[in-house]
Amino acid sequence: MTHPSPRARRKPVDYSHVQSLPDIWAQAAERFGSTVALHAPHQTPELTLTYADVHDAIQAFAAGLQALGLGSGEKVALFADNSPQWFVADQGTMLAGAVNAVRSSQADRDELLYIYDNSGSVGLIVDSIAALERLQKAWGDRPMRFIVLLSDEILPDGPVKSLNYSQLIALGKTTELRPAHRSGDDIATLIYTSGTSGRPKGVMLSHSNLLYEVSTVPYIFAPQPGERVLSMLPSWHSYERTFEYFVLSQGCTQIYTSIRYVKQDFKHHRPQYMVGVPRIWESIYEGVQKQLREQPASKQRMVRFFLSASERYILAKRTAAGLDLNTLSPSLVEKLRAIVTMVAMYPFHQLGDRLVYGKVRQAVGGEVNYLVSGGGSLAKHLDLFYEMIGVELLQGYGLTETSPITNVRRPERNFRGTSGPALDQTEIRIVDLDSRRPLPAGQQGLILIRGPQVMQGYYQNPEATAKAIDQAGWFDSGDLGWVTQAGDLTITGRAKDTIVLTSGENIEPQPIEDACIRSPYIDQMMLVGQDQKVLGALIVPNLSALQQWAMAQQKQLTAPDGCHLDGQDATVQPPAAGSSTVALTGREVTSLLRQELNREIKNRPGYRADDRIGPFTLLMEPFTIENRLLTQTLKVRRPAVTNRYSGMIDKMFD
Repeated sequence: MTHPSPRARRKPVDYSHVQSLPDIWAQAAERFGSTVALHAPHQTPELTLTYADVHDAIQAFAAGLQALGLGSGEKVALFADNSPQWFVADQGTMLAGAVNAVRSSQADRDELLYIYDNSGSVGLIVDSIAALERLQKAWGDRPMRFIVLLSDEILPDGPVKSLNYSQLIALGKTTELRPAHRSGDDIATLIYTSGTSGRPKGVMLSHSNLLYEVSTVPYIFAPQPGERVLSMLPSWHSYERTFEYFVLSQGCTQIYTSIRYVKQDFKHHRPQYMVGVPRIWESIYEGVQKQLREQPASKQRMVRFFLSASERYILAKRTAAGLDLNTLSPSLVEKLRAIVTMVAMYPFHQLGDRLVYGKVRQAVGGEVNYLVSGGGSLAKHLDLFYEMIGVELLQGYGLTETSPITNVRRPERNFRGTSGPALDQTEIRIVDLDSRRPLPAGQQGLILIRGPQVMQGYYQNPEATAKAIDQAGWFDSGDLGWVTQAGDLTITGRAKDTIVLTSGENIEPQPIEDACIRSPYIDQMMLVGQDQKVLGALIVPNLSALQQWAMAQQKQLTAPDGCHLDGQDATVQPPAAGSSTVALTGREVTSLLRQELNREIKNRPGYRADDRIGPFTLLMEPFTIENRLLTQTLKVRRPAVTNRYSGMIDKMFD
């Protein structure tokens, strides 16, 4: 699969002269006026806005807010989820000179109330009456100047001035917009960290922070006007949000989708770009594996042969190019050996592409230029899979506190297994966790970041700010990693996630977990074992794969109480009379999973004896956003999981 060279494409639009983020949209409307900017095909009614429409709506929304009494520099709570109206509200509040404090309307009510109070918001923008009513039940006597609904539902009369979306736009069209004088150092937004534990902290991002990202990323890859971008992550999250600002500043068409519709939207809208977290790419990979398991045995053998040949070809290609993390400086003999393997495997790789991989690419629309992954480390087997099937996946790195992008792999040098080099003007330093002494390339340590995208600090929390950013401007990411001699960053885990065994060995759980979920029988897992002799694991099994495994042995899988793991396409049914059975929690499944864990861990690069998993327990409930065991970007909330299953964990090690 070929990808357009950045040099062969249109030069990106330059916004270096812009002082604040909302100033982009007048220029974008002038350049791309009739091009569709935002398309919500699943919204009722379906909504499509051109760049001219978006600019007009932002202007009217801002003027309407000013008419309701919102002043420059004041805070307003924006509790809503993905929609074109969200983007208009986001940029409308900034254009009015205000600062928005953002979060999903589906977040925990106490958390939303805390954000409203902590930010000092004077008004509320929310996406539905249902979300508003949920908040009002615990609102108390909190001050509120106005309420704006991002739908056209009719609001009941109340003591607070309240307008729906159309009413506010109509008000704004009859009100003169007062220019708000904004500088790059002014706060644009407060993004409250969802995190994996503790009270959320309000990250203060300035207009300059965000404009740096918008102005820098196009020189890594420059999308063309009208190219399609599929949007699924929460718009209020810094990762998706900055990506939206970037692609819309370049004239792309953003199409809103969701977990429910993403598969059909890939095929129908045929996007050129999408940004996602590792769990999204994992679900596509697992979908392919599931389809493979359902094929006749002969076809399974054929596909696995091609995959094996392609894996050998790709790994040899990496070695020959000096882009293999396990052999960063290959000798001449190693390069020659790799070239011989490439030549031998290339025909099989090409045949696999013609017979198998092309069909997989069609499942993601067939026109993808780049998928962009962030918000967590990408498992090595996923990186390898997408490279084998010819889908370019660019892994990036960053945090909410860094707006968020600090590193990203380059299209011309897509070094798999890393998060790529730093952006221009961004510095990455690896230091010893205890002494803070800088470490040389190749040594793991704590990642410090300095650059134009680093936040101003945590809102009304100078102590946390001082702890996060030192006097020299270095931000403590809390992440562990190392850099190559060429400056490519590899993430190995979170400092606070490190598991220390009684032997004194420090274990980073994420790479081991990433290796284990390569097994088709493991859907999710989390390592435990702090202050224990060995590691343990909580495992969410893949019922569909286990059903197939049992059927291959002419047996039926059984589980306690007709177990059903939500979100999986399989329910364990009671056995038919007289049929041979195998229990989900029985010896045979336990033995199978033990073999899978042992194989995947031993096959992991850098394997050590301490990586071995001792006891493990199966969970009958997956980690989800709804049960608050996953963050909005689908990362496991380790403290929450540990707390919920503390009794089970203790029993494992008894």
